[in-house]
Amino acid sequence: MRFERAGRRRPVDLVVPGSTLAEVVAPYAAATGPSSVSLASGPDRLVARYDGAAAWLEVTSGGRTSRHRSRRHARAEGAREVGLALTGTHATVLTRGPGPWLARGRVDLRDRIDTRSEEWLAGLTSDAPVAGRFGQLGLRDVRLVSGVPDRVVLSATSAGPGFFDTAHTSLWELEPRSLGLTHLSDVFFRRPDRPGVYGDHATHVLRDGDGWLVATSTWGDFDRRTPAVAVTLARTTADLLSGVHLLDTTPLPLPVDGLRSVGVWDPHLVHTGDEWLVGFVSATRFFRFHPAVAAGPALDALALRGAATDLTQTEGTTLTRLDGEWRVLASDGRAKQYPVFDLAMARTGSLDAPYPSNIPWPTLVPDGDGWLLVGFNGRRSGGPLPGYGTHGDAVFARSVAGG
Repeated sequence: MRFERAGRRRPVDLVVPGSTLAEVVAPYAAATGPSSVSLASGPDRLVARYDGAAAWLEVTSGGRTSRHRSRRHARAEGAREVGLALTGTHATVLTRGPGPWLARGRVDLRDRIDTRSEEWLAGLTSDAPVAGRFGQLGLRDVRLVSGVPDRVVLSATSAGPGFFDTAHTSLWELEPRSLGLTHLSDVFFRRPDRPGVYGDHATHVLRDGDGWLVATSTWGDFDRRTPAVAVTLARTTADLLSGVHLLDTTPLPLPVDGLRSVGVWDPHLVHTGDEWLVGFVSATRFFRFHPAVAAGPALDALALRGAATDLTQTEGTTLTRLDGEWRVLASDGRAKQYPVFDLAMARTGSLDAPYPSNIPWPTLVPDGDGWLLVGFNGRRSGGPLPGYGTHGDAVFARSVAGG
């Protein structure tokens, strides 16, 4: 099966169009305006200031106001618009014009304000002409939402202005011919083991009878100093194809017997009619990881079926039917290719497809008599300050007849 490049798309919105602060259920909010803008809750106040030459942040909490100005990135002469983004525990000031949104300063609020508190979030206000849910600087971790008839719906990680803890899960409708992407919804999570609301991501959404299963990875508070990632599962009958949702989760224990695993992520769920299959990634350390598959009669009774432990930079484990057989697709960032495995994780080949930068997940969407391959790349947004995590473009390739 051979693929050729078909295009790429990158929707960028600091504020989800048409959204309001009343819809904010997690610490992912933004405000924009022609000059200084703010977000506030009770006595706590975040202000993005701009004086025509530079931009900076002011944080008021506990009766104290602090000023945060970047020595390297604050200068922003000629900006036409100012933005303030709250993503997880981070506040970021951005400017736009001429050119795209660029981050000019950022501060971590975790020791001063409990931005994950639902009570605190319910009190959010702003003096800005535009304020609402935070949108995205890019899209990655793109997966097909399973079981939606007559529509192509994708889940994705909406990139924030920073590392993984500034991102969250979103759902998008894809028009396969034009490759148009329409934002449908945002999904956030409560954890079973701690209070607060999280932007967990690297998600798979599966239609299950009259409801949905949502399996996600706990990247929403990832800390490089004490790295840990697990997989959780949510069940809901809400309409996930519109609006904003806050879901309660339970642990999804994945079998890692003999894998020396320190973390798991990238869940993908399939019910074959006979059993559950779960593809996932297991890390032997951060960041050294490989694909694996578990199977069982129920999601709480899984056993390890196979793992490609010889691979060290391979993720995006995806289960699909090819030529009538279940196959496991993955993305090998070291070899720059998409390996294909059987369910025991014995390699059977690879997709003959363009491989963008970063580690794009291999999502196959039926496209007439062929396939549309949906991935992403590592192109960053927001300027040099946010660094890794602001990627990427959604990247598309189509299968070639007879290829």
